[in-house]
Amino acid sequence: MHKYIVMRAQNYGKGTQARMLQKAIPGLVHISVGDIFRWHMANHTKLAARIHRITSAGNLVDDEIVEEIVKHRLGTHDWNYGFVLDGFPRSRHQAEFFLESFDIDAVIHIVVSDEVVHKRVMSRRLCSGCGLDYNLIYHRPAEDGICDVCGAPLESRIDDTPEALSTRLKEYHEKTEPVLNLFRRKELVLDVDGEKDSEHIHAQICEMLKLSSLAK
Repeated sequence: MHKYIVMRAQNYGKGTQARMLQKAIPGLVHISVGDIFRWHMANHTKLAARIHRITSAGNLVDDEIVEEIVKHRLGTHDWNYGFVLDGFPRSRHQAEFFLESFDIDAVIHIVVSDEVVHKRVMSRRLCSGCGLDYNLIYHRPAEDGICDVCGAPLESRIDDTPEALSTRLKEYHEKTEPVLNLFRRKELVLDVDGEKDSEHIHAQICEMLKLSSLAK
């Protein structure tokens, strides 16, 4: 069974690499906390208003909310062949909560400078229909502003503003870097150069996980 966590400053790139790893390893389940949040928003659940208020200000969602969501998701036990988790944990408390119930094989840390994060995040777009990710720098749609798959309009994420991004990066350095240090002490962290294109990053990850044949 494969059990991985993908981490990096800000959301950009984690989901892409998690999905590529999911495709490379048969049966691996991709669990995205961000996708779960967006599902709540789209379905106007009780949590939606709280999540919107917090994330639109650029803040991290409270530990209690995130932990309950992750506990419920992993409790479905649909990951018999393993999982790759992105968007969690983002605080030491969340990491300790997770390690109380689950072991982990590796924490994949995608290393990118704040400057590059700013540039890439401000260029990303999301399909309003199917949710597919695009980026105006290196993954543009064939027709400007239109999804290649479903034809729905592309839009910026509501929390992709310079102010909100600066707040999230500050919180990352203050709260999430201590999580990495915790995992480093357990010798679980694999540092990957995240300033290359997605295929090169994926190849690095497969090699580090000793899955080199999957990267070819």
